[in-house]
Amino acid sequence: MGDSLNVVIAAGGTAGHINPALALAEELRDRGHRVTFFGQTAKLEGTLVPEAGFDFVPIEVRGFDRSRPWTAVSALVRTKMAERDVAVHFARTGAPDVAVGFGAYVEVPLLSWCAAHGVPVILHEQNSVPGLANKMLAPKAATVAVALPQAVRTLSGHAGAGTNVVVVGNPVRRSVIEGDGARGRASLGIPDDARVLLVFGGSLGAASVNDAMVALKDELLSRPDLHVVHSCGRDGYEATVEGLRLTDGEAARWHVVPYIADMGDMLAAADLVVSRAGASSIAEIAALAVPSVLVPYPHATADHQTTNAQFLVGAKAAVLVRDDELSDPSFQGLLTGLLDDRARLDAMRAAARGLAQDQAAARLADQTEKLGKQGR
Repeated sequence: MGDSLNVVIAAGGTAGHINPALALAEELRDRGHRVTFFGQTAKLEGTLVPEAGFDFVPIEVRGFDRSRPWTAVSALVRTKMAERDVAVHFARTGAPDVAVGFGAYVEVPLLSWCAAHGVPVILHEQNSVPGLANKMLAPKAATVAVALPQAVRTLSGHAGAGTNVVVVGNPVRRSVIEGDGARGRASLGIPDDARVLLVFGGSLGAASVNDAMVALKDELLSRPDLHVVHSCGRDGYEATVEGLRLTDGEAARWHVVPYIADMGDMLAAADLVVSRAGASSIAEIAALAVPSVLVPYPHATADHQTTNAQFLVGAKAAVLVRDDELSDPSFQGLLTGLLDDRARLDAMRAAARGLAQDQAAARLADQTEKLGKQGR
């Protein structure tokens, strides 16, 4: 097939692993390469990958509970069985040119087989604090690509002597990057000349963020040109609606939803974002170059959301607020001060744009092509 590569990808479990993998796959497909995913049919990848139009090879793995060490035995047995299934698949189709893993445990059988059979392996780590699967496989990888500079030191310590550790950013799907602000505003009846504050806490919402916004309702709505788009999570929707007690007139400017399906359009429409600091949220906010107030989830493993947030805070594209500061009067002053300071928002947007996060998929595709062609 000439310069066309056969690329295999393993990503699964959560959207935070799968969507960056799909962003890479879209970029590779546009460059003329064939992409095949390996994952678990019953998990989220079993739905998202076929919906995106990519071939999907089912394998089954089993994680283990570190608080119950004996579960590692059954996990290892299941992984070896999955690796055998991978071998059977490649005996039929031929080995790929390059393999890419995105950190979930489902990557272990695919990448272990590939590394053992001379297929170059790339790992991508979305978070500032690497996950167990990537740390396990780093010695076998030709390239470890990280989203955030803060992950370089940790993964370099696990990588092999010949492993190349590079910062590429966190790939964002084209549907988000190509978000249309006018379309996002029109979907909610928001005028073109209105200011928009977008609030979200991740797919499940964030109770403390929701409560803080409820407390600020009167102050925010005192600005007649301000619209608030508030994604409060499915679990927090009823409590947030009850807390806000919006009149019909207020509801015309405070748009409460459990989940935002067209995140690209809403980010493109926003003048300012209040968000948790998960890897996907950071990547999407940076890719759309939206000024942000980041509130890291305080119970995240190794406080990795605070470290994630430093990517934007250090670039002066975001402001960090601790979760326990949301109820402090200083938060109101910070938020309203930002909303009313157009010059500062413009400077934050320019700083975010300078990070070129919207090019992460292309940078990771470049690394994938380089390795795939070297291995031929």
